[in-house]
Amino acid sequence: MRRRYQSERLYPMSNPLPPRRSGLARTRLLSVIGVVGVGLVGGSLLMWHAQLGEFFGLAADKEPVVSTVSAPAVGAPLASTPATTAPEPTRKPTRTPSTSPKTTATTGKPERTETTTTDKPAVREESIQGLSPKLRSRLKKAIAAADRDGVTIRITSARRSTTKQQRLFDEALQQYGSYKLATRWVLPPKYSAHVQGKAVDIGPAAAMTWLNQNGWRYGVCRRYDNEPWHFEALTAPGKKCPPREPHAVAKTD
Repeated sequence: MRRRYQSERLYPMSNPLPPRRSGLARTRLLSVIGVVGVGLVGGSLLMWHAQLGEFFGLAADKEPVVSTVSAPAVGAPLASTPATTAPEPTRKPTRTPSTSPKTTATTGKPERTETTTTDKPAVREESIQGLSPKLRSRLKKAIAAADRDGVTIRITSARRSTTKQQRLFDEALQQYGSYKLATRWVLPPKYSAHVQGKAVDIGPAAAMTWLNQNGWRYGVCRRYDNEPWHFEALTAPGKKCPPREPHAVAKTD
């Protein structure tokens, strides 16, 4: 016992230390090293694959690099491309006059159409539509008033084409033998009130009489003594008509 006591005094017992976890630390260190190694190897493989693909032209998803040297400006046409011209605007087709016969409201006879020197269809000679707005409006009122009095006013010749007026004047020249006598009945186209849409010839005789007596109420007057059928808008509605002229006067340039 004494010997044991002495030995304890000489070599006292120290507290035992916990065992080191050397195995766990080693395992973690190896895991980290493994992960880093795998990453390095994977990155090397990817770089190698990319270089290899570029070398063999296998990088299909890589956009090609286009040189901009001497490239045309954006939106500018290429030199080899022919310049395009703007399309011509479409033209509306011209309407052709109907060839079916029509009847007038006043005469009940088929309408006549004539063409002018410009080959355009003229307004019917028996219609008041080709007259000037002033004469047409006044004549409409006079026709309605005459109808209420039991008199029918028929239009025999309103606006004429230049072609027809020239033909009538040529016939008058042959009939009367001189320019002065012919113009008492028919004027050349450039002087004719019919060609200008400012004169109208009417019929029958009862209509001539009625309009000669009542036309002033609507501003429509008989102009010549030798033409009881010829009327023009010579006064304001409600005012008396001016004195009639014996006949048309020859005009020269």
